[in-house]
Amino acid sequence: MPTSPHDRRIDYVEFVVTDIARARSFYAQAFGWTMTDYGPNYCAFADGRLEGGFTDIGTPMPGGPLVILYADDLAAVQAAIEAAGGRIVKPVFDFPGGRRFHFTDPDGYELAVWSKG
Repeated sequence: MPTSPHDRRIDYVEFVVTDIARARSFYAQAFGWTMTDYGPNYCAFADGRLEGGFTDIGTPMPGGPLVILYADDLAAVQAAIEAAGGRIVKPVFDFPGGRRFHFTDPDGYELAVWSKG
């Protein structure tokens, strides 16, 4: 039985990146996330619901768990991702419950964005 509202919930997502400034710029431009710098090797982000961070300590590990974001307007988010330098790797497709596409960020992490169909 959970003991707090945060128990057993996704709480934080951390990406090892090669260039914190580039990651910071990409996610701020594509999604409007807010950023807080904690020294030269760490930048925290917040999207209004979930928090995470970017660090350049370590090696980027594209191919880890798939992080999926939600969008009210799938086309607008796809355009923002492409304008920020992201690359669409799976075009929009239908699935039970909605539509989604996959993209890679500048470090090669693959993420997905979905919307109710």
